[in-house]
Amino acid sequence: MDLMQQILQQLVNGISLGSIYALIALGYTMIYGIIKLINFAHGDVYMVGAYTGFFAVTFARFPLWAAIIAAMVVTGILGVLIERIAYKPLRNAPKISVLITAIGVSFFLEYTSMYFVSPTPRTFPDLFGDVAWSIGPLVVNGQQVLILALTFVLMLILTYIVQRTKMGKAMRAASFDTETAQLMGIDADKVISFTFCVGSALAAVAGVLVGVYYNSIDPLMGIMPGLKAFIAAVLGGIGILPGAVAGGLILGIVEAFVSGFISSTFRDAAAFAILILVLLIRPTGLFGKNVKEKV
Repeated sequence: MDLMQQILQQLVNGISLGSIYALIALGYTMIYGIIKLINFAHGDVYMVGAYTGFFAVTFARFPLWAAIIAAMVVTGILGVLIERIAYKPLRNAPKISVLITAIGVSFFLEYTSMYFVSPTPRTFPDLFGDVAWSIGPLVVNGQQVLILALTFVLMLILTYIVQRTKMGKAMRAASFDTETAQLMGIDADKVISFTFCVGSALAAVAGVLVGVYYNSIDPLMGIMPGLKAFIAAVLGGIGILPGAVAGGLILGIVEAFVSGFISSTFRDAAAFAILILVLLIRPTGLFGKNVKEKV
């Protein structure tokens, strides 16, 4: 395999990985955009989605598309419950209290999952076998095609919801100024719950796709992808939807190139190095703008 072929292959691998990060990062950035909360339990919602898809495929014998929908429904409800039970009572509390609560919810989901499904990794069914296509010098497998196609479709649907629907307009208004939006008749509680529902559902899709792609899931699988999706959101500009997508794709491509041309050992280090550089050089992210506040 010559150098150009390796570069193109790693690019495809990076876009596939970055698409998964983007789906998770969208949940972070949507929630932060409205209530300025970093929901560190989001990575564990992604894990719950992966397990829901796993059980739907293996025990209920659902086809993959039905398993994805089931995972979206379960995690959507879970996201709303987390917001109502853990975050809503603390909406006017100091930010540090909410942050600690988010970490507590994360641990609760992880170890509750361990209790019910055991810490042992589960092998996700191989749904694609050796399906692959050769496109010139590239080899693209069935899992990568599914990830790219599904991510693209979900991005279009999310864009339509945010830009064209009444709830989407309410979300944009609440993200700009929640208090003023309430004075204009917008139900902030409904908007926040809807945001948690949609963000959690997108994370579930990412969880199922990871299970299909890597064929393995476990109760702690959400920790590192959750942190990296947060890095992707910060890189793109947290609170900005296109930024989350761009940040996820960039992070995935960087990790793929580091793994392919340097060493997989440094893949995680590269992600956190990006976070440090962004915070030092451009804290608002690639798509963010500096906002002056009166004090």
